[in-house]
Amino acid sequence: MRILITGGTGFIGKQLAQRLLDMNSLTFEGQAPRTIERIVLFDAFAGEDVPSDPRIELVTGDIADPDVIARVTDGVDLVWHLAAVVSSAAEADFDLGMQVNLHGLMLLLETLRKQGNAPRFVYASGFAVFGGALPPVVDDNTVLTPQSSYGMQKAVGELLVADYARKGFVDGRVLRLPTVAVRPGKPNKAASTFFSSIIREPLVGLPAVCPVRPDTQVYLTSPRRIIESMLLGMTLSPETLGNQRIIPLPGVTTTVADMVAALQRVAGDDVAKLIRWEPDATIQRIVESWPSKVEAPRARALGFTADADFDAIVRAHIEDTADK
Repeated sequence: MRILITGGTGFIGKQLAQRLLDMNSLTFEGQAPRTIERIVLFDAFAGEDVPSDPRIELVTGDIADPDVIARVTDGVDLVWHLAAVVSSAAEADFDLGMQVNLHGLMLLLETLRKQGNAPRFVYASGFAVFGGALPPVVDDNTVLTPQSSYGMQKAVGELLVADYARKGFVDGRVLRLPTVAVRPGKPNKAASTFFSSIIREPLVGLPAVCPVRPDTQVYLTSPRRIIESMLLGMTLSPETLGNQRIIPLPGVTTTVADMVAALQRVAGDDVAKLIRWEPDATIQRIVESWPSKVEAPRARALGFTADADFDAIVRAHIEDTADK
């Protein structure tokens, strides 16, 4: 079985690849296990700490380059599409966001359609597809109302993948992800990057800046839950999924103040004191436009789960980075 992970040198891509290597096979619902023979990690940059294994093929290039996409998709059975220009960067550079987040996805889907193999295809979306005046709780049927270019691009991407699945061009599945925390590595240009920074940096003795008010509510999930969701989303059968291929995932609703309190409970007062509060009106506006309370009954019925609470997310991050 040949696998393609776009955005493969990002932290989720690398963790997913390592998990697949460790598993050595995947068992699809209602089928026998299938051995993993090749994993293509495709990204714009080579990145660091890419899994070292003869089954890994690292390819760098432009997702809008037809020749490169034809190469990395040749003969693939499974695709996890994680590549994206993140929220603040897509807002600052409209052309770049459109090229990667929308036109890159369209090229990938069209290339797969023309090849005719109809691979399983998991698309990573997010709750930035919502914004503006929202109901108190967002659920599976809430109308999309993006208020950013990134949110618009993800909303269009969801519909594209769903329609390509309806037509049988790919066996598409859309996972609408809560904001992921705590991300390992370094801060990026996402408006949500501080969700991880205010936990990750203090835990290693470094200061961190929180640009939003303490009472700001957020909707989060952990890297561990993301990897589990990526695997489950791929292995569910088409019959189980039916015609509805867009799946909002369960997460944890908390406030930024409660995030800091969890850090204090788990790691102590001195660690929590390393956080500085420096308001940024732009970041505050973007974060407040995202839903913070979500019900995901269909995802839960399909077997997707949320973290117990933010304390558990902090402990998981400490455990996962203890030997690094």
